[in-house]
Amino acid sequence: MASLDMQGAYDLSNAKINELITESAEGNYALGIINQKTNKFVVKYVGRSETDLNARLKQHVGRYPKFKFSYAESPKAAFEKVCRNYHDFGGSKKLINHVHPVRPADVDWKCPCCDIFD
Repeated sequence: MASLDMQGAYDLSNAKINELITESAEGNYALGIINQKTNKFVVKYVGRSETDLNARLKQHVGRYPKFKFSYAESPKAAFEKVCRNYHDFGGSKKLINHVHPVRPADVDWKCPCCDIFD
C-alpha cells in the first residue's frame, strides 16, 4: 500500500499552515479530501517546495480542504519524494497533477521511479 510518509491531514488554511510549518525550508505536501465513508485522506495532488514549504502551501489555500506535509533534508530529497508520491498515487491518471514533477533546470537529477529524464 502506498504511503505519503507525511504528517496530517490538516485544514488547508493560512492559520494552520503558519501554526504547523514554522521553518523556512524545503518539503513535500499532498492536497486532498477526507472520504466521508472511510474517514481517510484521499490524495488529489502532490507537490514540493525547494525553498519555503509554508509559502508554497499558501498558494493552494481554497483549492482543497486538507493537506499533509513533511520537511525534506534537501531540494533533491524533496524532488525524489514528490516523484515517488506522484507514481505511488496514480500519476496524471488519478491525480490532478497533469504532468510528471519537473526538476530544476540546472541539475541532472533522475526520477527514482521512471526514465522520464533519461
